[in-house]
Amino acid sequence: MGRTAYRIAVIGAGPRALGALEALAERLSVAVEVDLFDPIPDPGAGPNFDPTETSLCLLNIPNRDIDLRPASFEGARVGNFDGDRPDTYPPRAELGDYLEARFRDLLGHRLLGVTHHRRAVTALDARGDGWIVTAGTDHGPYDEVLMTPGQPEVTPDKQLARWQDHATKSQGTLMPAYPARALLEWAADWGGKTVAIRGLGLSTLDVVRVLTLGQGGRFEGGTYRPSGHEPARILPFSLDGHAPAPKPATAEVDAQFTPTEDETERFALSLTASLRDEDPLATLCRALVAPVARITGEGREEIGSWLASERDAPGSQETRSPVAALKAHIAEAEGAAPSIGYATGQLWRKWQDVIRQVYNPATVSPPVAEALVGFDEGLKRYSYGPPVGSARELLGLIKAGIVDLRAADDPDIRLVSRGWELDDGDATLTADIMVDAVLPGPDLATLSGPLFKSLREHGRLVPKVDGLGALTLPDGQCLDRARTVQPGLCLLGRLALGSVIAVDSLHDCFGASTDRWADGVLERLPRLAASPDRRATRDAVDTGG
Repeated sequence: MGRTAYRIAVIGAGPRALGALEALAERLSVAVEVDLFDPIPDPGAGPNFDPTETSLCLLNIPNRDIDLRPASFEGARVGNFDGDRPDTYPPRAELGDYLEARFRDLLGHRLLGVTHHRRAVTALDARGDGWIVTAGTDHGPYDEVLMTPGQPEVTPDKQLARWQDHATKSQGTLMPAYPARALLEWAADWGGKTVAIRGLGLSTLDVVRVLTLGQGGRFEGGTYRPSGHEPARILPFSLDGHAPAPKPATAEVDAQFTPTEDETERFALSLTASLRDEDPLATLCRALVAPVARITGEGREEIGSWLASERDAPGSQETRSPVAALKAHIAEAEGAAPSIGYATGQLWRKWQDVIRQVYNPATVSPPVAEALVGFDEGLKRYSYGPPVGSARELLGLIKAGIVDLRAADDPDIRLVSRGWELDDGDATLTADIMVDAVLPGPDLATLSGPLFKSLREHGRLVPKVDGLGALTLPDGQCLDRARTVQPGLCLLGRLALGSVIAVDSLHDCFGASTDRWADGVLERLPRLAASPDRRATRDAVDTGG
């Protein structure tokens, strides 16, 4: 007897897939079968929150701000994430345990049948009356395919490709930052060596912790006590040489950056207007001046000048040395008078939900998308900052002479027999080991895995803007080269950046984007319900796991 259930394939089994399936489960009144494809052993957490990862990798969200909407379907048992003290930043692995528990809870839903296939998907085709997923063998046909891939494979950029080739021919070692547990094992043999780190963002702070605390070092009263097993010197560097500013240390400090209801309303109205404006950032920034002035006490002219520089060249306002800027940002996080940049970044962080609520359901032109996404990405140096404890540790390691920022600001890099030579004009430093801590962007043109490369080449994934992610509708449905909807082919998350904004937040995985997708499935479900012929075809093609 043929199947009568609507069938969905989900590619990727991390938090966004979990949030989407929970949203669907909350709405179901008929049976739906889901085949989930991902090589990971336990769905829910994904690589970013892998419960087996080292506890040295911390969230950049304090417990006080972790507010993940619990599932509300009948029989759901797992509630809110219950972290320890409100101002602490838990390990990502701890949150991973929680997310996996939520996925196990989902498996008990009476109408949602989920089968996990521990296989990577290599191809996706529309044949006859449904989508066929190739993962070792063919599966399907499916009425819907939802892609929630996180960070898929990409072609290395020119610099990294040269380094990979160099590492095979020299005495140098090149390693990725993640999984950090693998880096932790490799670093056990790096005592006394010099390690350079490509990047100076959140991932670099994880790497530094692995290379120091992970090798037996410790902090006593803010002073680093080496174990003797850590590298002799760690050389982080980036295009601007500056570490991200830490988030406010306590709820009390954080409260001074909370916008008023009137400020939030004006910001939302300005953001809405900016979506139709030829100069969207000018319109948007006008709404930032008054709240930044209230928080900082700075004049409107000075604030307007800072914002103008931010629009044209993000970060160009920073003229201090990396160490001086780090010290100042730590002081601001601990309650010192905030600068214009720090206040702007914290307001932007608190308005992330508003930004998504206005931008993501709207039709945004490519030039406006490029401008607003670029502005949001630039302000991440404040809005996505690390725990203040991580910033203090970095400063302590600088004082101890373990971390060296003399070549942090976009150094010239020469390939030498020993490894890599970093030269910033004033100092020349040689590293035995290079760790790549740069997260690739969502540029579709760089995707190298067989699935996404094929979708791109066949016009099923097209960029919203060159250099950004795919063109999708608000409910995640993908548009092809002709800008027509491909019914039932959906994409949520980072690879849709440009069509949506602020996608890197964990909270976005359980927010309105997954609700819109689930609502879209229910709208399409009656129209695409299986006919007898469809059921027969489905049974004949489905080859199982």
